[in-house]
Amino acid sequence: MAYKVNSDTCINCGACEGECPNGAISEVNDKRAVASEKCISCGACASVCPVEAIAEE
Repeated sequence: MAYKVNSDTCINCGACEGECPNGAISEVNDKRAVASEKCISCGACASVCPVEAIAEE
C-alpha cells in the first residue's frame, strides 16, 4: 500500500522528499506528491511531515 500526500494540508516544505529512500516524492503544482509505483510504503516521509499531510492510501 502506497502513501499519499493530502494536497489540502501539505505546506510544500520538502521535508518528506529528502527522507524518501526511493525518490518517490516530487513537487507537483506547488505541493509534494508520491509516485505510487515507486513508493515502498516504508513511512519515512510520513514520520517527518510537520503537518501530518502524508498517510497510507
